[in-house]
Amino acid sequence: MSVVKINVLTVPAEQRETLEKRFASRAHAVENSDGFEWFELLRPVEGTDTYLVYTRWRDEESFQAWMEGPMKSAHQGGGAGGERPKPAASGSTLWSFEVVQQAGPKEA
Repeated sequence: MSVVKINVLTVPAEQRETLEKRFASRAHAVENSDGFEWFELLRPVEGTDTYLVYTRWRDEESFQAWMEGPMKSAHQGGGAGGERPKPAASGSTLWSFEVVQQAGPKEA
């Protein structure tokens, strides 16, 4: 059964554009990972400074392999002068779920 990981990011208003640009610059970085099924970056519309990063994986092992490989490498990269850029988010929490039911649109 698939697993869903939602990274809950607290992003101050002045850092929203930075966060979105960083995700856009690494577009497709996760898509070739074994077991990867889906990604969405969800921007808050009103009343919160919380972004959600939604990923879906074939299983927990696939997610852990990505965390220890490509994701870890991407977050250790340096910016200009070899320094890591300051995080755009001021806080982060990871939520984990198992998919127990799902539905898609009916075909016409």
